[in-house]
Amino acid sequence: MNTDNRYLWKHKDLLDVSQLSREDATHLLDLAVSFQEINNRPVKKVPTLKGKTVMLFFAENSTRTKTSFDVAAKRLSADTFSLSKSGSSINKGETLKDTALTLMAMNPDVIVIRHSSSGAAEYLSKLLPCSIVNGGDGWHAHPTQALLDSYSLRKVWGPDFTGRTLLILGNIEHSRVARSNLFLLRLLGAKVRLCAPRTLLPRQYRLWDCEVYTDIEEAVKGVDAIMCLRLQLERQEAGLLPDLSEYSRRYCLTSERLAMANPGAYVLHPGPMNRGWEIADEVADSGQCLVLDQVSAGVAVRMAVLYLLGTRND
Repeated sequence: MNTDNRYLWKHKDLLDVSQLSREDATHLLDLAVSFQEINNRPVKKVPTLKGKTVMLFFAENSTRTKTSFDVAAKRLSADTFSLSKSGSSINKGETLKDTALTLMAMNPDVIVIRHSSSGAAEYLSKLLPCSIVNGGDGWHAHPTQALLDSYSLRKVWGPDFTGRTLLILGNIEHSRVARSNLFLLRLLGAKVRLCAPRTLLPRQYRLWDCEVYTDIEEAVKGVDAIMCLRLQLERQEAGLLPDLSEYSRRYCLTSERLAMANPGAYVLHPGPMNRGWEIADEVADSGQCLVLDQVSAGVAVRMAVLYLLGTRND
């Protein structure tokens, strides 16, 4: 394992990938490669963060992200404690500020927060002296998801994304995953396309430096990877989606549509997948789908994040 301490990591928190330089992102992803070696060992543990405390504060439902951070911290020998909204005083009317101050009184080194309000992680970062990691806030950002997606692509593309094109397909308007990936992929040299129904494109998309489509069969032509997004069914109730059968007919990634992309194009999905609506079974189960690689990458990337923040004052 190579944890090169010569690189100056200047960030107290990880709130969004937009705070990172290309050198920061590359260093973090290189470090994750070293931690992936640990995950492949018979004994998957190192004493790197022994004596440190990582608190998982998830005020919004999560399976993959929460479990991944928990596993990552434990493999670095940190102590972990979890707090969910249902098990906290937030349900009794306690403010985010008071909850955060209560957590801080327990003297954690890192707090990982997921919250339905955009800006919640930044709010905690200004309030508390410990490091804050944004595990997803509202529609705003999901930095570690974008980092693990790029890590998965680096394994198949190599470290240079120049000349590569990725399509983000689906509910762009309500996706923190799309926003974080758009920034990071462009930072690493890739071109990005977006494709969605007009009602699921953010109003400011014209200000983003990317190509935008509403026709999937035009959007997939010439791309090297396609990232499907979760179809949030609550948006249909708000009248922002056609009925599910119509959405599936127009935007589901099928093997026929995947064949219109560049040969060997890869498929990603942040999960959980709604098979048959966002992505067809034959695509989800194909050798071109990197979903399980993304899950594995999540532990290594989050180990790298916790290491950089947990050792910054050592």
